Amino acid sequence: MKVILSGGGTGGHIYPALTIADQIKAIRPDVEITFVGTRQGLEKDIIPRYGYNLEFIDVAGFKRSLSLDTLRSGIKLLHGLKDAYSLLDKLKPDLVIGTGGYVCGPIVFLASLKGIPTCIQEQNAMPGVTNKILARYVRKVFLGYSEAEKYFGGSSKKIFTGNPIRSEIMQKKRKDAVAELGLDANKKTILVSGGSRGARSINNAMQYVERELSGRSDVQVLHATGEVNYEYYMAEMRKAGSLDDNIMIRPYLHNMPVALAAADLAVFRAGAIGLAELTAKGVPAVLVPYPYATANHQEFNAKAVEAAGAAKVILDKELTGEKLLEEIEKLLINDNQLQAMKKAAKSLGRPEAAAEIAQQALNLVRK
Repeated sequence: MKVILSGGGTGGHIYPALTIADQIKAIRPDVEITFVGTRQGLEKDIIPRYGYNLEFIDVAGFKRSLSLDTLRSGIKLLHGLKDAYSLLDKLKPDLVIGTGGYVCGPIVFLASLKGIPTCIQEQNAMPGVTNKILARYVRKVFLGYSEAEKYFGGSSKKIFTGNPIRSEIMQKKRKDAVAELGLDANKKTILVSGGSRGARSINNAMQYVERELSGRSDVQVLHATGEVNYEYYMAEMRKAGSLDDNIMIRPYLHNMPVALAAADLAVFRAGAIGLAELTAKGVPAVLVPYPYATANHQEFNAKAVEAAGAAKVILDKELTGEKLLEEIEKLLINDNQLQAMKKAAKSLGRPEAAAEIAQQALNLVRK
């Protein structure tokens, strides 16, 4: 059996594809999997590290306003369709799966026209443009959020599965994680991360929060600033004096599954996969959606988790250190509310999403 997976540009599209690929291989060890991406996206660096074959097509995303760049993108789309057609003829796949980003448009669209079983996985509560278009042609649409269902019409092809997460997310227990990170098991752990590159607004607010929480006997903070922000952040913190050892600041957390296992509360952006990992582990959160995400999808994601009772949302434009500390303090003081949020988060978590998507997709081939 031969399978093509395509999704690129950002890790939010690439890592779900990798997780689905791993599950397909677990079910069908004989499968040949090929990824399709562009030379401009992160997939060119990420996919080869996981040992999968990667093919490239030449395509670009469209600007949301009419300009010369729109014309160039249109020309590139024609090239992308040509490249995708040649790849389909060469690889002859039995199944094609798209996980979002403009790169998956040509390959999924042409595969569907050729009668090859196709499906897409939409991570966000507010779907991307490419997936909205492809949904008309594919056989199955796997939804990360049930709230996205209304954007895909009344088709029965939609299946709410939740978002695929790495299997190692569920493997660590709190006791082991706390020991591995050198944390105090008797203190509540606040995990702070603005994503792989960090988030300046969260970092700015955390300067105030960490100064106020420094020396507290009931709480500890594990904060990843992002590597590009770390030196500046530490210089700013040193201006106000030293912090006690209950505040741990790192440029990057290389083992997020361990950090999540140790967390009692998180301060996060609202990317779909980060939220899927938080909810699978049952970690309550204060969410600060990235305001410049396409179609503002992070705010839709965050509001969906808040509506379920698993998070509090502070909009980026309203974020201050004082406001963030106030939300954190409310949850630290009210353990009943924190536990209720933990329970709500677990009810949202779908740790088996990747396995379900892989099996449902493979069922299309059998049919």
